[in-house]
Amino acid sequence: MPRDDDVRMQANDRKQPRTRHVRRTLTGLAVAVLAGAVAFTLYPEGDGDATHDGIEIREYQGTRLGSVDDFRENSIAGVQTIDIETYRLVVDGLVGQTASWTYAELQALEHTTKLITIHCVEGWSVTALWEGIRVGELLDVAVPLPAATTVIFHAADGYTSSLPLAELRRRDLILADRINGIVLPPANGFPFQLVAEDKWGYKWVRWVTRIELSADNEYRGFWERRGYNNDGDIDGPIREGS
Repeated sequence: MPRDDDVRMQANDRKQPRTRHVRRTLTGLAVAVLAGAVAFTLYPEGDGDATHDGIEIREYQGTRLGSVDDFRENSIAGVQTIDIETYRLVVDGLVGQTASWTYAELQALEHTTKLITIHCVEGWSVTALWEGIRVGELLDVAVPLPAATTVIFHAADGYTSSLPLAELRRRDLILADRINGIVLPPANGFPFQLVAEDKWGYKWVRWVTRIELSADNEYRGFWERRGYNNDGDIDGPIREGS
């Protein structure tokens, strides 16, 4: 992750090949039974957030999973608290029509599950089972215009990062709302974190509130403006020009 001591980083990263998609029915205890091993991680219930009593899966299809407690808090403005009653996810910019969903509406959409490792440039990584909504399906509702080439993700704390539209579709990226069988905790980006597989952690935007379609191929997000590689590939250079 970035070494700028005066600012802390927003995202995380992972690597690891995707597994086959699993239907939403393989969540909670059902996934725990499939995995064969679970660890208990309790989150108290509360108004307006997604913390809850849950069982965190610690093994899946023979792969040992990390825990939500293994992630380092490295956001630019601290953990964000989202009021789920007023939350809206907006897709706008170069689109045929602006689209907007409440949290409840997003929960009703089809979900998919991926086993992916997130790698941070700070030197740590966590393998987790991510469940969420295909970003491409959300974009299709808004109908990207032909000029749109870049997808910019905006977070509740002002953080941004971007990916090429073609690459996002090719990788079939998801916005995760669950991790290891439990609702995404606030520290992990509740209500949604971009699962930017094969990208360094600074591409994994947490607390996503807006997805903007743009024609700006040179758009630089928070850390990219501070010298980090705009591609963000884990097998490429971390900094521009290196």
